[in-house]
Amino acid sequence: MKNVTVVDHPLVQHKLSLMRRKETPTATFRQLIREISMLLGYEITRDLPMSTSRIETPITGMNAPMLTGKKLVLISILRAGNGLLEGMLDLVPSARVGHVGIYRDPDTLVAIEYYCKVPQDLDERKVIVVDPMLATANSSIAAVQRIKEFGAKDIKFVCLLAAPEGIEAFQEAHPDVPITTASIDEKLNDHGYIVPGLGDAGDRIYGTK
Repeated sequence: MKNVTVVDHPLVQHKLSLMRRKETPTATFRQLIREISMLLGYEITRDLPMSTSRIETPITGMNAPMLTGKKLVLISILRAGNGLLEGMLDLVPSARVGHVGIYRDPDTLVAIEYYCKVPQDLDERKVIVVDPMLATANSSIAAVQRIKEFGAKDIKFVCLLAAPEGIEAFQEAHPDVPITTASIDEKLNDHGYIVPGLGDAGDRIYGTK
């Protein structure tokens, strides 16, 4: 699929398989999503802008590569997005952070916003939006639209799992936003869950079901 990157690194795939197992306990699931998000974050930040700065090593001076430009912004789609957010912050602790609170109506599957707080100057920053599941894509589409309304132009979307239906819907709404995922699964079921998937990511992160 165009504009979609599947991170097929062995460590990513192994950790994802452990997360899929229904008997994986909450604490382990939470640790795994933090670990896998760092690996996904490593892939998604390959194009961060660089410059050189003069530094002194214990041996001599050198022109050393350093990140440049305004700080990266990580935006979590609540609540499950926070599982990915924490690992990425371990990787890029200086990143700015935003949150978009959206829930999916269980009957209509329509995305309903209840919270939105993002950093300023999004138009001058690289923005990475995180949510573990791209299922119907209704929540992700709505969240990215709100972020664009705040001026963001350089946006990437990162998820653990994506359904073909979700990718199609997301790309129709936001063809300019590349998707990075650990897996493209088979399909959605009648309840809008990814098959084979891993269940409800938020419930499994927080032990609420």
